[in-house]
Amino acid sequence: MKKIIIPVLLLAAQFSFQQVCAQEKTATATIASTVQLTAKEKDDAVKLLSETETGVFNSVKGLSAAQLAFKPAADKWSVEEGIKHIAAAEKSLWAMVDDLLKQPANPEKRAEIKFTDADLVKAVEDRSHKSKTFAMLEPANSPYKTTEEALVAFKENREKLIDFIKTTQLDLRNHVAVLPIGTYDAYQFVLLIASHSNRHTQQIEEVKANEQFPKN
Repeated sequence: MKKIIIPVLLLAAQFSFQQVCAQEKTATATIASTVQLTAKEKDDAVKLLSETETGVFNSVKGLSAAQLAFKPAADKWSVEEGIKHIAAAEKSLWAMVDDLLKQPANPEKRAEIKFTDADLVKAVEDRSHKSKTFAMLEPANSPYKTTEEALVAFKENREKLIDFIKTTQLDLRNHVAVLPIGTYDAYQFVLLIASHSNRHTQQIEEVKANEQFPKN
């Protein structure tokens, strides 16, 4: 099976994707659905979104300021930095989905999708493959000043996304983004958002497992 690019690399393609969207004259209105998600697809996405949301909050529950700020090394992220990244990426990735759904459906591009939903989730959550994120999503460039502020934004965006999946009648499967690093339908982008937060929840747990992590 073709190697799947992890989500932090997807973010590097965001500007190119938005430029393509801006060039489309038909991008001013949301396209009505022609093929709705199945009940199973909705349930699977909501389950993954909900479970990974809970995972983010559980990963920081009860942590002190010292624990949130601890960095295993100078070039590693702290727990707080990981949360800031998750929150910023949540917003940016959803913007990509939203832009995609404002384009005409392009089901002919589905043939270019090279992997299943399950393969995508597995690849995104696989921490054995590392990659540097896009500069705008580095914690130092985060719009959020504190862990609490980032968590509030994350929860707000995640709950909106869950509600969207539960109620949407849009055709997520036949809105396909063809990017330099791969081809993805809008539903897969939603799964990617959930998997991305889990990927960095794992990273937070790695920080907490460090032998020098503060006891309190």
